[in-house]
Amino acid sequence: CAELGVPWEGKDITEDRQLHDQYWEQIPVVLVDGRQHTFWRVNEERLRRALTDQYK
Repeated sequence: CAELGVPWEGKDITEDRQLHDQYWEQIPVVLVDGRQHTFWRVNEERLRRALTDQYK
């Protein structure tokens, strides 16, 4: 994110019951603009494209 100048936020789902219930089987999960982009395995190229498209 820093490379692209894109803001990001990390969350610990163990501190939020709703997030825990929603994502506990999908760690790590990545959201882009509040929508689920991927989980389990993060493809760097795909994520980079999504961030570049989102923050043009």
